[in-house]
Parts: sequence; structure tokens; C-alpha cells
Amino acid sequence: MKHLHFDCFSGVSGDMILGALVGAGLPFKDLVRGLAQLNVEGFRLAQKRVERGSVTATKVDVLIDKGFRAPLTLAQITRILLKSGLPPPVKEQSQAVFDRLADAEGKAHGVDPSHVHFHEVGVIDSFVDVVGGVLGLHLMGIQRVTASAINVGSGAVMSAHGSLPVPGPAVAALAVGLPIYAQGPSLELATPTGVALVRTLAKEFGALPRMEVRHVGYGAGTADPAQWPNVLRVFVGEGTATAIGSVETIMELQTNIDDLNPQIYETVFDRVFAAGAVDATLAPVTMKKGRPGNVLSVLAPREKAEAVLAVMFADTTALGIRIQEVQRRILPRRFTSVRVDGRDVRIKLADYSPGTSKASPEYEDCRRIAEQSGRPVKEVWETAMLMYRRSQEKRRRVKVSK
Repeated sequence: MKHLHFDCFSGVSGDMILGALVGAGLPFKDLVRGLAQLNVEGFRLAQKRVERGSVTATKVDVLIDKGFRAPLTLAQITRILLKSGLPPPVKEQSQAVFDRLADAEGKAHGVDPSHVHFHEVGVIDSFVDVVGGVLGLHLMGIQRVTASAINVGSGAVMSAHGSLPVPGPAVAALAVGLPIYAQGPSLELATPTGVALVRTLAKEFGALPRMEVRHVGYGAGTADPAQWPNVLRVFVGEGTATAIGSVETIMELQTNIDDLNPQIYETVFDRVFAAGAVDATLAPVTMKKGRPGNVLSVLAPREKAEAVLAVMFADTTALGIRIQEVQRRILPRRFTSVRVDGRDVRIKLADYSPGTSKASPEYEDCRRIAEQSGRPVKEVWETAMLMYRRSQEKRRRVKVSK
């Protein structure tokens, strides 16, 4: 499987992605020929080797000859993509990037995405950056894309809307749920175009995964701060087949407690889940001086971590909570339902290989039916599983008969 990893130690932008792909082996002539299928005149590509800090990198620029200096709307962008001769997957992914950008710009400026005018990304140079980045991965035959945490920079930046803090509102909206940080010079390192591209293309974020590297490319940013290599690095190589499930970054909040009334833990669990936690456990341990205690461990998305922390401090006797960023691999999930005693029971399905899944009835549905019918919860759960297996067997027989 051909695998590409974005190493965003100095942020990411559209032109940095183009430069990094060309530096990693994408033939420049193929990129130019492919972008000609946009059927849009007034621009041309240029490449050159530049120095950024102590690193030699490829700089790809979109030079505007005429036209398209005014911002485009999402509808105009969609029409250009639909009329182009680009491969369908490139059209679809490019549109997905612009949809994501429109949503972020809309949230940042309080307007509907359909009414967004892309001041920063709608002129032809950034438009070509987006399509060129998607097209470049297609031409290189990349099958899997991952990315590191994104360095967004710091300070302030001038935009069509005036001076904005770094990261700007659009980048901040795009970064929700992604691992980001600020390091290096006081400068905007990650642009809306770059973050939207990486967010759309990459399926996992974290450290460099196991891969056999074949090529390394460096794409230069426009800024050239002193003593700082303002480049995007990409690793291209052979990776293993797509792993089961997907990896997400999540926060683990953990504390040791030895002086809380055990009856209170039920409320603690209810409230951390209400605050956004996705999992919580309580494990007995022996603490200092031989005292028995418990380790309360809670998993929460990054954007919910503060709310969960507030509950843990307020509802327990904890004086300190350990916080660490962890990764977990999760299976894709979906739901179906069966009828038990004339009522619906949701069945959670998790696919762990093509055509194979594991199933489990939702406990709350089973408990509700048990309370209403007087039957044991265990019996309702087993009945739901039996009904699900029968429905699956019936579906298989129908497929065979066809």
C-alpha cells in the first residue's frame, strides 16, 4: 500500500503541499498537464529550489496572468470543478475540501456556508493549490494518508477582515478535534487551505506510522523566518495494508482517590458522561501507606476535556488530575434495530473486516423493555440477539435465491 505522511512541524499551506509532493517525486509536468483539465485560463505554475533555514526545499508558485482576482463563491467553485476534465475522485475530494473551508469560514464570520466569499482561498492561486494537492496524491497513486500534529504558529496576521490572532478563526474552526500546537517564530504557519487539505486527505493524525520510506520531499512556505526551516516534509513509502478501524487522538484524565464515599461514584459517572466523556472506569488500587483506593480514569475528546475536568474536580475529592494525550483505535459503527415484545431494540454493529461485524443490543433499550414487561434484562438481551441473527439469516437466504 502506497502511504504518504505529512510532517507538519512548521505548519501547512497549499503551496507547501504542492512543493513537498513535487520534491517527493511527483513529476512537475504531470501536475501541470493534470491541472490543465480544469479548463481555466489565466494562471501558470513555476517551480524552483530555495533555502528555508538550513533545509533545501521545492517552492511551487501559482502565477496569475489574468482574471480571477475577485473572490469566488462556493457555487462558482463547484461549477468549475463539475465542468472540468479531472478524474471523478479528484473532483469529489476537491469539492470536499472547499465544502469544509466554506463551513469553517461561515462559522468564523457568522454566515451561511453558501454565502461565503473565499477572500483567502477563492482567488485562482489558492484554488489551484487545493485542486493541485488532491490531484498530486491521485497522480502519485497514494492509497493511505496520515499526518502529524499541526504547528499553527502564533502572533497575529492581516486578512481581508483585518488583524486576526494566530491561528485565525477559520483555522481554529478547521482544527477542532485535530492535534495542534504552537512553536517557533511569531508567524502564521498553518493556513485555512493547508489545514482543510490535510484534514480532508488524512485519515489518522499522530506520530509517523510504521512504513518503508522511498522518498522524502520538502515544500517551502512563502515566509523565510531567520533560523527556522519553514517547510512541510512528506514521507512517501510502502505501508502495511489498511489497519482495522481508525485511530483517533483522545485525552485520558486520571486521578487516585482514597477518601470519597463510594455511593457518590454513580453521580460522578453520570456527570462526566453528560459533560462529554466517551468512557470512564474505576479500578481498585493500594495507595501509599497501604491505604485502599481507586483510580478514576476518564476518556474525553480534546474539546470536551475541560468540561470533564471541571466535573472531576467538583464532584470528587481529587486535588490533582493527570492528563495525557493518547490514541485509540476504534471500529466503524452503525445501528440497526429489531422488535422485542413489540418494541424497538437498537443493535450496535462494528465492522472489523470486510463483510464481518460484531453485534450487541443497546443495554438501555433492553432495560427499558425489561422494566415495562417485568422480564429479566438478560432474557430481553438474548431475545434481541436471537431476532438479529434470524434477520441476518433471512437476508442471506434472500441473496442466495437471487
